[in-house]
This record gives sequence, structure tokens and C-alpha cells, in this order.
Amino acid sequence: MTLLGDPVLHTPCEPVTDFGPSLSRLIEDLFATMYAAQGVGLAANQVGVASRVFVYDCPDDEDVRHLGHVVNPRLVEADGVTVRGPEGCLSLPGIEAGTERFDRAVVEGVDRLGRPVRVEGTGFFARCLQHECDHLEGTVYTDRLTGWRRARALRAAGRASWAKAR
Repeated sequence: MTLLGDPVLHTPCEPVTDFGPSLSRLIEDLFATMYAAQGVGLAANQVGVASRVFVYDCPDDEDVRHLGHVVNPRLVEADGVTVRGPEGCLSLPGIEAGTERFDRAVVEGVDRLGRPVRVEGTGFFARCLQHECDHLEGTVYTDRLTGWRRARALRAAGRASWAKAR
């Protein structure tokens, strides 16, 4: 898992152009890594691969489970009520902060075979979609925080990184 501080997390990812077996392996690896870390979404750059791919297995606010992947995703709509809610990241293990996100999101892209996909989400699932699209643009959720929320999250991330190094 790539942790906060690694430059790949702050660099926009490259579009996928090869839809061969290596892409399918990457998607399988992303799911395996996400499940091992008990996450609900994972972007390729979180495992050190600077490609525009993310996977998700995420409930919405109604506990409906959404499972899939998107290659070359674009966040085409993010609207509705802005909600500050708890948000964490597998690249900042154990750290959570109240982060503002729209309550509705629509992502378009393709699947592993290059077929068009459109994923719509509300509530927690909308938060997940926005979070993963941000990753692929080189944005970590702490970049969206301001003031004491940002300072507290980054301080906690620094302590977590230091403790892991020991």
C-alpha cells in the first residue's frame, strides 16, 4: 500500500490504453488489496501504479452494496447537498476526518474490456466515488481539509508513518 508522502499519490494518473491481461491482473490485485485492508474503494496509485483505474465494494446510505471497477473514470456530475462526513483512506491507515462531499455523484468510464460504464451514487457511495476520482487526479482527501481539521489529520498521519518506521 502506498502511504501519504509518496509522490505517486499527488501526481495525476495516466489514462489506460492497454486493455489486455495486465489490466485484468491489476484490477484483481486492487480488489485483493482493498479487501485485505478492509476498505470500500481503492485507486491504482494507492498501490504505486499511476494508471486511471479504481475498484469499489461500497454500500450506500440505504445499505445497498455497489461492486465494480472503472477504468479511465471521469467525475461528470457531483451535486446535491454538501455533507461533511467521516472519511478515511487506506493510504492514511487509522486516520479519519470530517470531509465535505456532495451527496450525489456520477462517474463515467469504461470497464476492463473497454465497454462504457456509468456509475451513479448517493450518500456514502457518492463519497467513495468522489474520493477515488480525486486519487486519480493526485488529490488525497486531506488536501480538501482546512484549518484545524487538516492540521490534525496531517499530524496524525505523521505519527502513524513514524510509528510504522520503527
